[in-house]
Amino acid sequence: MNCTSCKQGDLIPTFIEGQFRAHTCSSCQGNWVLIEDYVAWKERNPQFTFDENVHCEVDETKQALLCPITGTIMRKLRLSTATEHRIDYSASVGGVWLDKGEWELLKNEGLAGSLNAVLTAHWQRNIRINNTKENFSEIYQDKFGEDSYKKVKELREWLYQQSNKADLRAYLLAEDPYSAEK
Repeated sequence: MNCTSCKQGDLIPTFIEGQFRAHTCSSCQGNWVLIEDYVAWKERNPQFTFDENVHCEVDETKQALLCPITGTIMRKLRLSTATEHRIDYSASVGGVWLDKGEWELLKNEGLAGSLNAVLTAHWQRNIRINNTKENFSEIYQDKFGEDSYKKVKELREWLYQQSNKADLRAYLLAEDPYSAEK
């Protein structure tokens, strides 16, 4: 197989950290991993943990990559809300392209033992939901100011713990809660 990223090297059968099968590019050092190989290894080694404190310099491919097996465009999937970094996934064959340094990045993020979970729709949906929450939080903080936002969040948390929260909200929102007039 030819390298999907640099298009110059050959994908040579190897093992990532001597643990599970992969194909490594002879030129750019990227790795093609079939998730079935990763999952089979993980099932045989459930207690194995990866060292999370490793140095990594990551080469990330920004353009769309083609699956080295099918030639179809692979999806770019986020790793977490903590990083904008994306890995390339071919759903049709269950393969992941890891650019040079991306395996080390997965270890640093504590995700090397969860590579198969990162590829799921559930994981990706949670990233989108958390990103949306972070975006709204930034908008509210800019709009209200840091101190006011902190206070209103505390009030909101307290309010939602009260059994009579509807009455409390009505009281707070009333122009004059002591008047019988509207």
